[in-house]
Order: sequence, then C-alpha cells, then structure tokens
Amino acid sequence: MSRREADNLIGESSCFLECLEKVSRAANLDRPVLVVGERGTGKELIAARLHYLSPRWERPFIKMNCAAINENLLESELFGHEAGSFTGAKGKHQGRFELADSGTLFLDELATSSPLVQEKLLRVIEYGEFERVGGNRTLSVDVRLVAATNEDLPTLAEQGKFRYDLLDRLAFDVITLPPLRERREDLLLLAHHFAVKMSVELGESVFKGFSVKAEQQLLDYHWPGNVRELKNVIERSIYLSDVNSPVAELNLDPFESPYRPGVVTEPESSQLETSHTIDATFPVDLKQYSQDTEIRIIQQALEAAQFNQKKTAELLGLTYHQLRGYLKKYSLIES
Repeated sequence: MSRREADNLIGESSCFLECLEKVSRAANLDRPVLVVGERGTGKELIAARLHYLSPRWERPFIKMNCAAINENLLESELFGHEAGSFTGAKGKHQGRFELADSGTLFLDELATSSPLVQEKLLRVIEYGEFERVGGNRTLSVDVRLVAATNEDLPTLAEQGKFRYDLLDRLAFDVITLPPLRERREDLLLLAHHFAVKMSVELGESVFKGFSVKAEQQLLDYHWPGNVRELKNVIERSIYLSDVNSPVAELNLDPFESPYRPGVVTEPESSQLETSHTIDATFPVDLKQYSQDTEIRIIQQALEAAQFNQKKTAELLGLTYHQLRGYLKKYSLIES
C-alpha cells in the first residue's frame, strides 16, 4: 500500500484495531467483502488494504464510485460495451471488470446501482461471467470484489430496493468501520498527524501544537464527516493560525460568518414548549428573568434533541459554537 493510501489508517483505539485485525484476516481469502461505514470513515482505504495484503497485491486495483456515474452509463462502465451498442458507442470499450481481471475491483456506493446492474453483478460474482453491453459473447474474468456503502443494505433489501441474493453473495464477510466519535483515543493522534503534514506543506519545520481549548474542541465535537472532516478542519486551522504559536482554536465551520446568506431556521414549535404570555410578577429583575428563561428553553431543546448538541443548536437557530457558549455561560456542561 502506498504511503498516501495508508495516511489515514492511524489509530490506537480498540474498536479501530479490531477492525484492522479483521481486515488482515479477510485479505487472504479470495471472497467478496462488504465494507460498511459512515462517510469519511475510510472505506476506500480499507479496500486498498484488503487488496495490498492479499495474494493479488501485484495485480490491478481498480476503483469506481457507482454514485458518481449516470445510471444509464453504469452498466457500460462496469461491463464494457461493443461498438454501436448505443448512441455514441463508436468503438469497443472495456469495463472495470475486464480492467480488474486477476486483481481487485472496489465498488463504492453500491446501494445506488439499478436492479439490472445488480442482476449482472450477481452473475459475475457467482460464475465470473458477463457480456458487454450490446454484445452476445460471454467473457470470463477472475476478479475479487470489494463493495462499500454507507446504507443499511439489509433494510434496503427488505424494502425491495436491493437484491437479497446479491447481498448474500457480497456479505461473505462484512467489515463495519467505527465512526470517529467512537474513537476518542485517536482524535489527538490523527490531529497531530494531519497538523504536522500541513505544517510541512506550508514550509514550517516545527508544529507548535494545540492549545488546551483547541484540544477540548477536538474531544467535544461530534465529527459527522469523520476522519475526512477532521483532516480538513486541522489543515484549515493550521493554515489560518499564527505559525509561531500553538493553534488557539479550531476552525470547525468555514461557512460561519455574520454575512452568511440564507434564512435562520426557527425551532419547530412541536419540539419546544413555547408560551406567548409572560407570567412575571412585577416588580421583576429583568436580567435574572431573562437568564432563567434562556436556561429553561435551552434545557427543553437539549431534551428534545436527546442531548445531541448539534441538533440542539439547530433547534435554537444557533451555530454549534454559539450553543457551546451558552452551555458554558450557564454551567450546563462541564467546563
């Protein structure tokens, strides 16, 4: 595996190490493998690891994102086509299965494929045979298939959106990648790795480190984009920071600006208890009354969002950092 491909396969958390151990065991078996995980968890890197640890490591490793290709062209991209098979098909075209012959084919976002493509995939997995689009000659290939998805394929199969028989063939073994929020031990390790690389790219010989506040941001944030998002946040924060001092604060949201266009989403009335009447008894301490009201509304929003801070911020029409400021102001979280 190249250094670039191995860049993000860094971690010491038990769930991540268990996942890598499972990859190592599955690599030597010449069977299909399904890689499942949220966006940004490194599914393509795991597929590459499966290939380069396998006996096929010197043979082709071909990759294709099924969601990035028009449904009408996906069949042609996978299985190739003959000249004249459709408008614009001027010559014979080899598909990804032919290009991956004797090697590994990685299909990302497989859940987006059509029933016709799923049927042909089942046949090529079962028998190693297929025909090009517009052709009538059966071709044979020796390809190990690694597929990836961020969807729940068993549920899609129950809904009739994915073939049960294809799912059975793909799921000889399923490798489910843990999201970054379950790998807290790896956050600082990954952050320092990306920070050092970005510092070198900017021509700096030494990375000055993170402030206590920045490290706490790393640990408190929910990382919906996982390792990919972490990499972007760290690189952006290094780029925007003073190179002569530690990174004081992470730039988590590049869109955050008082001039950002758009309409602030109001909290859904069904999710928060609201009242249009003021039950204050005069004279009243307006400052204290306002604070008590803010605390009550924030607590209701937290409960409505099941204490997910990102969702709570959305319910209140705040940014994540604004909500964190309120939570610290009123000691609603540990500082």
